[in-house]
Amino acid sequence: MSEGGWLGRLSAGLARSSARLTGGIGGIFAGRRLDETTLGELEDLLISADLGVETAAKLTASLSRQRVDKGLDGEEVRALLAADIARILEPVAVPFAVDPGRRPHVALVVGVNGTGKTTTVGKLAKRLGDEGRRVMMAAGDTFRAAGVSQLELWGERVGCPVVSRPTGADAAGLAFDALERARDEGADVLLVDTAGRLQNRADLMAELQKIIRVMRKIDPSAPHSCLLVLDATTGQNTHSQVGVFREMTEVTGLIVTKLDGTAKGGVLVALAERFGLPVHAIGVGESEDDLQPFEAGAFADRLMGLAN
Repeated sequence: MSEGGWLGRLSAGLARSSARLTGGIGGIFAGRRLDETTLGELEDLLISADLGVETAAKLTASLSRQRVDKGLDGEEVRALLAADIARILEPVAVPFAVDPGRRPHVALVVGVNGTGKTTTVGKLAKRLGDEGRRVMMAAGDTFRAAGVSQLELWGERVGCPVVSRPTGADAAGLAFDALERARDEGADVLLVDTAGRLQNRADLMAELQKIIRVMRKIDPSAPHSCLLVLDATTGQNTHSQVGVFREMTEVTGLIVTKLDGTAKGGVLVALAERFGLPVHAIGVGESEDDLQPFEAGAFADRLMGLAN
């Protein structure tokens, strides 16, 4: 896909989030000066758009330092905010990288129910395959027959082998077998899908740790990446998910999906500010090419409605 095509999809995907912010900022600053009252209203708006209390306070304080008691229109305010948001996001905009010293590079993909993990694994396999890498996928969501069949369909679609077992099989045993096969067949990357698990279910979280322990019998350094998939539509609930998964596994990066279905796109800024974890990719649709590397400036501009 061309860059223009992706940026157009990003604009469309963030339309609900940007409309909320653009309309709100335009209303606040229509014929009014930047003073304590308008700054307070702006802070409330940013919080309501899921940028988080700390981030909203930081952004409004920065705006105050730059232009307090000045006359600004909505577009000028959005441009200043976009620049500050980009500065927050730039340190975490890190593309997913395969370690050439690991063969295979094992990426464990985790998250709560319904975040789009299996679809994300399929899309990531396509991206890596397009880069010329030999990719294998493991259908570790053995709780759901649909989860296994969904990943097998992705495998057919993108030309990637899938290691699977019948529904109810031991997920850790499957991960062990998949890693053995990936090593034997010289795969560059092994993507291990996992069952969705609520972060308050200790038994399910313990199973995730078992998968890691079992894989380390073959490769003590595995997994080399642990990718936490977050659904943007859940807004501030993503914060608790990050916190709990980081306690159970060594989360190395985030993938944020379903930005096209929410007015809460600002949550990505809040996550960057609070956790500082790399954001490898974002998703704004269901097609194979709708998972793309995260770009701070492009995201900030489109969140603030400054580009089409």
